[in-house]
Amino acid sequence: MNREVAHHHHHAPPDYSRAFAAGVALNLAFVVVEAVFGILSNSLALLTDAGHNLSDVLGLLLAWGAAALAAKRPSTRRTYGYSRATIIASLFSGLLLMGAVGAIGWEAFNRLLEPAAPSGGTIMIVAAIGVVINTATALLFLSGKDSDLNIRGAFLHMAADAAVSLGVVASGALILFFGFGWIDPLISLVIAAVIFLSTWGLLRDSLDLAVDAVPRNVDPGAVRAYLTGLPGVRAIHDLHIWPMSTTDTALTAHMVMDVFPANDQFLEQIAAVLQERFAIKHPTIQLERHDSDVVCRQAEHCAD
Repeated sequence: MNREVAHHHHHAPPDYSRAFAAGVALNLAFVVVEAVFGILSNSLALLTDAGHNLSDVLGLLLAWGAAALAAKRPSTRRTYGYSRATIIASLFSGLLLMGAVGAIGWEAFNRLLEPAAPSGGTIMIVAAIGVVINTATALLFLSGKDSDLNIRGAFLHMAADAAVSLGVVASGALILFFGFGWIDPLISLVIAAVIFLSTWGLLRDSLDLAVDAVPRNVDPGAVRAYLTGLPGVRAIHDLHIWPMSTTDTALTAHMVMDVFPANDQFLEQIAAVLQERFAIKHPTIQLERHDSDVVCRQAEHCAD
């Protein structure tokens, strides 16, 4: 006879609503300022950064909406709630930025062929404002960047924007003091490269989570070794570890036992260790006798 224990508790993620609201408001206002002065100063770097900042506002809105959905409690039909919305938002945010990279690169290449004469002083002042705004916005998400991919995406976008704006300040200085008009589209290409590099890891990790890959912060070999090494465990099969959201991880496993434990303390201890050591908050363990006829359905584990 099999014994099974499941732990499916809804853990509300930290509330970043105020941080998202402040970030969206600040960056949307700056997009308008940057676009207006980009046109007035004939600066592609400013217009490029304005377009990038606009895509980041959309990314912040996506992340904000996903975080709000993830906070909703599960229902009878949606037993996991809307936690997975954070993964979808991270993936769309990465795709959005990759599209921006292509558009920026194309426009910068064309401007290199036909250079303009932008106003260096205006570029420096507007970009310096961007450094302050983007740094302040990034700091709003600093505390959650290591524990939530959705929040990490918001942080990386804003931190990259601060670095990009700093580069635009340098571009304005070179134009103002040395007349290097060609530096404007060149800085735009550098901006595109920075966006690509900062987005690639986010897109890769989001895609992994979207296809239920084991989260990068969990070592599946170490989890398997821990479960196999428990007293009375003969073998493990059908071990699955997958993300429920950008913050919560689930696990299911069949444990073949020589002797069944006398009470549920054995299972409670496993759940506690999985959460503490591997950040797996939703384990489901099925116990089976060694002479059980339960079929293994995961080929790489069935030889055990």
